[in-house]
Amino acid sequence: MSLTLDQIRAIERMEIVDEAMVAVLQAKSPAERLAVAHAMWRSARDMIRSLLRAEHPAWSFAEVERETARRLRDGTS
Repeated sequence: MSLTLDQIRAIERMEIVDEAMVAVLQAKSPAERLAVAHAMWRSARDMIRSLLRAEHPAWSFAEVERETARRLRDGTS
C-alpha cells in the first residue's frame, strides 16, 4: 500500500517528543498540562497577530483577527 502525498506531508510535519519531555509532562497534573497547552496556543496566536500587523499595516483590527483565526484553524497556506 502506497501513501498519498497528503499522508507523506503529514508524516514529514510530525514531531517526536523527547523522552525527557514526556517524563516532565507525565509528572504534571491534567490541569497543569492544559495550562501549558493554553499558554502555547496564546503564544502562537500572539506571534501570528504580530506577524500579520507587520506584513499588513493597513489592515483593520478585525481583518487581523479574522486572518489570525483562519491561520490557527487551517494553517498558513
